[in-house]
Amino acid sequence: MSFAAGQPKVALVVGAGDATGSAIAARFAKEGYIACLTRRSADRLQPAVDAIRAAGGQAHGFGSDARKEEEVLALIERIEGEHGPIEVFVFNIGANVPCSILEETAQKYFKIWEMACFSAFLNAREVAKRMARRGRGTMLFTGATAGLRGAAHFAAFAGAKHALRALAQSMARELGPRNIHVAHVVVDGAIDTEFIRSHFPERYALKEQDGILDPAHIADNYWHLHTQPRDAWTFELDLRPYIERW
Repeated sequence: MSFAAGQPKVALVVGAGDATGSAIAARFAKEGYIACLTRRSADRLQPAVDAIRAAGGQAHGFGSDARKEEEVLALIERIEGEHGPIEVFVFNIGANVPCSILEETAQKYFKIWEMACFSAFLNAREVAKRMARRGRGTMLFTGATAGLRGAAHFAAFAGAKHALRALAQSMARELGPRNIHVAHVVVDGAIDTEFIRSHFPERYALKEQDGILDPAHIADNYWHLHTQPRDAWTFELDLRPYIERW
């Protein structure tokens, strides 16, 4: 994608956690994009923002509940007004919460759907409106194997991720002809995070064998999707360690 000299380039990462989301934001900042990171607590974004700035990039953190329409509207308007047009949109909210269907509650099932799917719709819709007017943009959704098949004890998560994948498919078919690249990334496997290190030490030990996903390498693939020529766009990309069963 090309830009006029001096034109700001904003990459918005919704759900910029401590690992994958922050790594994606850093990757785009490295390429000269203004990285805008969001999660419910702005304070928790500060380490990632500071790291990007220390490396010479531009970054801003925003506290926003992605499930609340009024907050989403204000967020997108603020980012575009203060920093520039959003050229890259990344949705990276997870909501991977296992539970037996025999014990699942309506409240938790609905919350997981809100987090992993409904919030994607709200944020993507608002960004897509602006991209469609400009006739350009990239929209990337972080999916999971649960979006392809539902495992036992993951009914809520699988339902939400299936819906997210369908949302991305529909958007790709509608927006692709308008020069907006929409892609869905299936991340299958443990990721190098503090959670995996603390709760699954045996799995984390596979890091020395390249057996868990490096967030920086995931981020490289998001950058690659953004830079693809439009005569060879990828819609769905699977990322998994070489030892992962699938």
